[in-house]
Amino acid sequence: MKFIVSSSDLLRNLQILGSILNTNNTLPILDNFLFDIDNNDLIITSSDLETSLSSKISIESSIKIKVAVPAKLLIDILKSLPDQPLTFSMDNNILEINSNNGKYALSFMNGDEFPKSIIVEDASEISFNSKTLLNIINSTIFASGNDDLRPVMSGVFFQIDSEKSCFVATDAHKLVKYIRNDIKSNQAIEFIVPNKPLNILKSILPEKKSDVKVLYNRTNAIFIFSNFTLICRLIDGKFPNYEAVIPKENPNVLEIDRIQLLNSTKRSSIFSSKTTNQVKFEIKGNLLQISAEDLDFNNKAEETLECNYNGEDIAIGFNSRFIIEMLNNLSSDSIKIELSSPNRAGLISPVDQNDDNEDITMLVMPIMLS
Repeated sequence: MKFIVSSSDLLRNLQILGSILNTNNTLPILDNFLFDIDNNDLIITSSDLETSLSSKISIESSIKIKVAVPAKLLIDILKSLPDQPLTFSMDNNILEINSNNGKYALSFMNGDEFPKSIIVEDASEISFNSKTLLNIINSTIFASGNDDLRPVMSGVFFQIDSEKSCFVATDAHKLVKYIRNDIKSNQAIEFIVPNKPLNILKSILPEKKSDVKVLYNRTNAIFIFSNFTLICRLIDGKFPNYEAVIPKENPNVLEIDRIQLLNSTKRSSIFSSKTTNQVKFEIKGNLLQISAEDLDFNNKAEETLECNYNGEDIAIGFNSRFIIEMLNNLSSDSIKIELSSPNRAGLISPVDQNDDNEDITMLVMPIMLS
């Protein structure tokens, strides 16, 4: 029993599938890739029980078999080989790989022992443009949490209805609300996708426009595009009422060049306390003074930027890491910061949206000034 496959095609797919694998799997079989060979189609699957990813590759074969192949060993040998056709032969639980210059043997397991793929019963369906879905993930996932005690925050909330769609992520210190006016559904949709599958999608979604079909029910979702199928378990629970934490009255509004503010915050943060990462924004007239201080080491930085400001003089503290993350994930030339008081959240949003179909609001909680 044998099949022939391109080494570069196989390695490229295995490296993507390897992102699913955990280093401390409870089941030894999960340290393997499942090879499901059906004549000229090879479907490779990796899984951690919560998330599984499959890809389909064309091969030369006339066999039907399922085998579980050690993941790390296979990737390591393929990395060291130049691009060439490889012949895989199977006999007595030994997989032999024949290349132009040598042969390598490794043991495999029965593919029937590999966990069965989740079947999404009574599934509903919605489609995304791949580029749009990539924008949704990039714009929100950095704000999601990773606290095991609050699992509903360790993902992105998808909320779609007949008027618009809304995608929200928060870790209780920062929040991103991303609205799309071009994604709608006659049926109200709400589910929370965990961070891990979203990070995998972020790395493999094609940037050129193509369709991503999403099948979902109350517990699971399947993302299907190009030669990949990703299945993940959805987060069970009710997402926090995000609208309640977004302040509605923000009379103090500042507009400023995004890159200038980003670079100034980065420089100032070098001198901030490593415990709080605090930077102070002090706005008087049309000047924004950004300062940071580490009292333990007598380190201090202060910069002044010109801005357009309408409101009362105000001084407010923020975690510089959050400000930098948010500014890095916006693309507009100018941004708007809306404030009400030093102890209430600030809102950051682009002045000019690059896409008429999107609307993005970022919320950051203040730090009490020391």
